[in-house]
Amino acid sequence: NALPPCLLLALLLLAPALPAPHERGLIFNLDTGELCLQSAQCKSGCCHRGSGLSLARCAPKAAEFQDCSPKSIYGVYYKCPCESGLTCDADKTIVGSITNSDFGTCKDPRRFHGR
Repeated sequence: NALPPCLLLALLLLAPALPAPHERGLIFNLDTGELCLQSAQCKSGCCHRGSGLSLARCAPKAAEFQDCSPKSIYGVYYKCPCESGLTCDADKTIVGSITNSDFGTCKDPRRFHGR
């Protein structure tokens, strides 16, 4: 029950071409620009959708003075949450929380002292 020599040779030649597992997964650890369903899948921590009809893609978190969304239970944002150390200064409403439309601006709380 040995493999025929031509099949064994084919397997040896094709082995390097087979995809090797790498640190980036198919579902998690996605790079900016890759399609996502949840922010937890993205390296950046933001799965962004431009509109209700567009596909969501991983995007960088919002920098200081950029538009932002407070962290959401949905995990997909129309505006990404702020980078680490910044807060999203947004007016939170119940309707906005449900529709994911509470937008604000990223601010450094040490600079603005809660304003």
